[in-house]
Amino acid sequence: MVTKRNATAVRRGRPARTRSTGLICVAAAAGALLVGCGNDDGDNTQTDTSTAGRAASPSSSPSSDGGGLTDDQRERKELVPKAKVGYDKALDAAIATVDKAKPVSIELKGTPDKPVWKAEVATADGATHDVDVDAVTGKAGQARADNDQDQDDKRELADWLKKATVTAQQAAQTATDKKKGTVTSVELDDSDKGDTVLWSVDVVTTDDWNKTTYDIDAANRKIVREHVDRD
Repeated sequence: MVTKRNATAVRRGRPARTRSTGLICVAAAAGALLVGCGNDDGDNTQTDTSTAGRAASPSSSPSSDGGGLTDDQRERKELVPKAKVGYDKALDAAIATVDKAKPVSIELKGTPDKPVWKAEVATADGATHDVDVDAVTGKAGQARADNDQDQDDKRELADWLKKATVTAQQAAQTATDKKKGTVTSVELDDSDKGDTVLWSVDVVTTDDWNKTTYDIDAANRKIVREHVDRD
């Protein structure tokens, strides 16, 4: 559980703001080319929605395939369409492998040749099991108990499950009502302050292959944070 929460914290990192200075070049007539460049002292702060800012960022520059996509966007384009079974059907299959289990997380992983839904389910006492579900056939593998959990992890997760009156499916519906796309991840987590239980939902849009993450209050379905990953 600790590892997954740490991974979520990284995913929630806000994009850094960048500053750029413009250069103005002018050509003189009379057959000679005279170029003068000067600094623009105006406010040129770029946000993560700026096309210019994205072009200047090494992490989001077009990949070498010439398609204008970043590496992450290209990976999503190759993997997402290969999943013939959606997250909801895969989650149902995973839950069915453990008696009286509830969903904790599910994420589309694997390769285009072998896409797989990686699911985690838990019983009421917070004990978790990992289940792989074939993203093409929908067939679930055998559940594997997490033997690395300690009692604190179990108590914490059991408390989250009690507080999460909003289901994973309802949270995903809230996200896709906001942004039309394919759900590639749903995960139960808490806020940075630890005072709110959340469903974190990733939605991939197939027109640009960006990923939008929605943090949704697991008690009232309110969206508390939205972040677009354009990398």
